Amino acid sequence: AANMLRTFLSVLGIVIGVAAVIMMVAIGTGAQVQITEQIGGLGSNLVTVHPGRAVGRGGRVSRDVTDVFTLGMAQQMQDSLTGAKNVAPTVETMGLAVYGNTNTRTQIIGVTPAYEEVVDHHPGLGRYIHHLDLEDNAKVAVLGSEVAEDLFGAANPIGQEISLTVSGHRFTFLVVGVMESKGQVLFSNFDNRIYVPITTLLNRAMSTKFVSGFSIQAMSQAHARPLVDELEFFLLNRLGDSNQFRVMSQETILETVSQATQTMTLLLGAIAGIALVVGGIGIMNIMLVTVSERTREIGTRKAIGAKRRHILLQFLMESMTLSVSGGLLGLALGWGGGYLASQAVNWPFSVSLTAAAVAIGFSTMIGLFFGIYPAVKAAKLDPVVALSHE
Repeated sequence: AANMLRTFLSVLGIVIGVAAVIMMVAIGTGAQVQITEQIGGLGSNLVTVHPGRAVGRGGRVSRDVTDVFTLGMAQQMQDSLTGAKNVAPTVETMGLAVYGNTNTRTQIIGVTPAYEEVVDHHPGLGRYIHHLDLEDNAKVAVLGSEVAEDLFGAANPIGQEISLTVSGHRFTFLVVGVMESKGQVLFSNFDNRIYVPITTLLNRAMSTKFVSGFSIQAMSQAHARPLVDELEFFLLNRLGDSNQFRVMSQETILETVSQATQTMTLLLGAIAGIALVVGGIGIMNIMLVTVSERTREIGTRKAIGAKRRHILLQFLMESMTLSVSGGLLGLALGWGGGYLASQAVNWPFSVSLTAAAVAIGFSTMIGLFFGIYPAVKAAKLDPVVALSHE
C-alpha cells in the first residue's frame, strides 16, 4: 500500500499473463465450437462418397475419376448396407438461372427426396422434390433462399417459371419450392443452390448416367464408423479399385478438426503462459526490493519475538496476494476480452472452467515459487544486523 504504483506494475505482469491465457483458450474453444456446429450443419451421422483419383502411368497425368458411380448403385447401397438409413445420390454442376431480365450464376444439384433428410435442410415455402418428379423427369426446381431473393426479390416465386442453362443447353423449370436459409456451411453455400430431380439433370440436361457422389445417413452415430467399412467393402467389390472412390465420415472430420483446434489452443495458451512467468519474475523482483527496504522492520519484529516462520509466512503471503489478485483481475479482463473477440469474429463464446481454474492456480503457484527466495532471505536476516541497518 505504501508503493501503489510499483505494486500495480508488478501485478500487471500476472494480469496480462492470465488474461492472455483466458483469451487464447476462449478464441480456440470458440473456433472449435463454430467448426463443429458447421460440420453438424451438413447433416446428422453423415457419410459421403466421392470419386477418387486415377494414378498417372505411362506418361499420363493423374486426374480425378468422374465416370464411376451410377444411379442404380444408390438403391443397391440402400438394400445391402445394414447401417444406412438413407442413401442420396447427387449430381452437381454450375449453371445460369434467369427470370425476366435478372440472372444469377448458381450451383445446380440433382437430388432425390432422401437428400432433404440426409442434409437436414427443408423447404420454407412450397415443397421438395417428389418421387413422381424422378419418374417423370419433371422440370421442377426448388430454389435456395439466396437464389430466390436474387431472382424474385420480395415476390413469391412458387408457380413461376425460370430458365436454367446447363452444359450449353437451356431449359424451362417450374419453381415448386424455396428452401429455408441455411447459410455457409464449411465450403458450401446452401442458399446459393437450385435443386432439381436427379433424373431430369442426368437424362435431359447433361445426357450422362454417372452421378457425382453419394450422401449417406447412418442409422445412428454408433453405426457411422461400421458403415464406412461396409461402404468400402461394397465399393471395392463393385469397382475393383480402391483408388476410384473416397469415403469420408462426419465423425472422422470432427475428430480431425477437434485435434487440430485443441493443439492450436494449447499452443496459444502455452505462448500466453510465458507472460505469467515474466510476471512472476516481476513479483520476485519487487519482493527482493521490499526485503531490502524493510530490513529494520524485520529486525524489530525478530527482536520482540517473531520467529523465522513468522517472517517467512509474512513475505510469502504478500507475494501470493500480489499474484492471486493479479490472477483474478486477469481472469475478469480475459473473460471480457475473449467475449469481445468472439463477438467480433461472430464465433460462439466458450471458456472452459478448467482453463480458468488452471490459470488462477498457475498464477498462485507463480506467486509461491517466486516468493520463496525473498521470503527465505528475509527470514534469515540476523536481528542485530537488521537493527543496525540504515
